[in-house]
Amino acid sequence: MRYLSDGLRRCLEEERKMALLVGPRQVGKTTLARSLLPAAGACFNWDVETDRRLLVRSPGEFWREKTGGGGRVRIVLDEIHKYPRWKRLLKGLFDAHAAELEILVTGSGRLDVYQRGGDSLLGRYFLHHLHPFTVGELLAGGKQALLPPARFVKALDDALETPGSEEALERIERFTGFPEPLFKGREEFLVRWRRTRRDLVLREDLRDLTRIREMGLLESLALLLPDKIGSPLSLNGLREDLGVAFNTVRGWVEALSRLYYLFELRPFAGKLSRTLRREAKIYFFDPSEIPSEGARFENLVALHLLKLVDAWNDAGQGDFALHYVRDKEKREADFLIVERRRPFLLVECKLTDRETSPSLDYFAERLKPAKAVLVVRQGRLLKRGGHLVIPASRFLALM
Repeated sequence: MRYLSDGLRRCLEEERKMALLVGPRQVGKTTLARSLLPAAGACFNWDVETDRRLLVRSPGEFWREKTGGGGRVRIVLDEIHKYPRWKRLLKGLFDAHAAELEILVTGSGRLDVYQRGGDSLLGRYFLHHLHPFTVGELLAGGKQALLPPARFVKALDDALETPGSEEALERIERFTGFPEPLFKGREEFLVRWRRTRRDLVLREDLRDLTRIREMGLLESLALLLPDKIGSPLSLNGLREDLGVAFNTVRGWVEALSRLYYLFELRPFAGKLSRTLRREAKIYFFDPSEIPSEGARFENLVALHLLKLVDAWNDAGQGDFALHYVRDKEKREADFLIVERRRPFLLVECKLTDRETSPSLDYFAERLKPAKAVLVVRQGRLLKRGGHLVIPASRFLALM
């Protein structure tokens, strides 16, 4: 059981839509999808040759061979976005068999934005984002119900230390939130797993989903990026380091984002003057290879906040987005959650509560979010100036 299980069932059974389940490679999408299959259901994986042949040979009726039909049948289509005509396939299935099929589609290639021809699926599906395990989900033991926005903000004021939260945070810091290394709990397994996952994304997935051929240079880019976490990303600097065109570097970063290897946060401007408006910051879904302790901690908080924003959006609880704020005087707040462009939650990260953040108060005064929070890796829950100081173990246990 993962935190999306109930939402996926509701999408398939009550809302009668296709459920598209997306997320990073090896985050547990297939395992979750298979756990939702009844006895009469079936899973079709594009990477399995027999399933691939069946899908291509009989795109409208392939599912009957494994399920036998009869009644309402649930099927899982895994990594189907690698099929060049995947949108046309899904549209045809849904339009012809919506009354008898429940279709759950999984993939790590950005099913929400990846374009490769075919008809639009608009109105036929709901999107669900599966993230690595967070502190809150690990503590919940498969029964997590994320707080809605208003209750989440209210819970920050009196967030209690949840038993086991510090241990859960330390485990995720050490082994990431990806299920395999997290539950194996061995350093040597993490090293081998990380190398294998990186090779799969940079070689196999990029080869299947893009026309990128300069794999050696792209691997060099991947080695440079861990040192760029936490600061606005200079594509010009990367262009000079790699000796390629600006648009080439930008295309590579966008491709890695589409494959959930990393994600980008854009600066928020709103009505603020003299703010950055172009340079994005990047974060990894697997932060374990980031050398700086401070940047690694910031990345971990970013992952938790992104999961929260995606979960609220997927559940229809608002139209949220995650940004950062920085002006030309180099004042910065690490994260800002907005709801329909209105500031909602302002967050800054520090390793200890002895470190102050004048920028947090500065932006809190001008943006007027519902709450401004300084998240500290080590420290106490206290009120300071115009913001709340909260230990990471308490803050992340809410997500």
